[in-house]
Amino acid sequence: MKKKKLKFRAKLNGKKIKTCVFISGTGSNLKSLISYSRSYNFPIKIGLVISNKVSAKGLLIAKKYNIKHKFISSSDKTKFERKCLLELKKNKIKFLCLAGFMKVLSKKFIKAFRHKIINIHPSLLPEYKGLNTYKRVLKNKDKYSGCTVHYVNASLDSGKIIAQKKILIDEKETEKSLKMKVLNQEHILYAQSIISIFK
Repeated sequence: MKKKKLKFRAKLNGKKIKTCVFISGTGSNLKSLISYSRSYNFPIKIGLVISNKVSAKGLLIAKKYNIKHKFISSSDKTKFERKCLLELKKNKIKFLCLAGFMKVLSKKFIKAFRHKIINIHPSLLPEYKGLNTYKRVLKNKDKYSGCTVHYVNASLDSGKIIAQKKILIDEKETEKSLKMKVLNQEHILYAQSIISIFK
């Protein structure tokens, strides 16, 4: 899919914000953010990708674009968060994006990081927090679905909303078609949200 051009102008003072992306899966939003971040005026530079899944395809995307990437097991949450904080500090990360990251970060981690953390979720929050959003939306025969970018707190998908995009659900919609529809909007909304944060 061709990348939609976004108009943006960030007050960068000649410097982009060094950013890390946490992933657990295919890295679709990661790839989109990398693409946008290569534009001169986009406010962030992705300097690190961390996955809690060793098989995450997003790690291959990071490798392709020569971005430092690391697998850290999340089987022990305390150890995972401690190791992540060390990596973030070592790489001078000042902004954290969660993109298909399937774990809830603790209050202790959020406080220790001390910088902004945002997430993208495939529903119109506060509706349908958590997993299986497309299935639940279709089961309830909703007319609309969408996606939400929000700040991260210690509760699941409950932080302050930055932006949302609503989409119409077709009568013959399937989980697969709805997912693709929402995902296409996620790529645009995530970039727009980052632009708005650093205006």
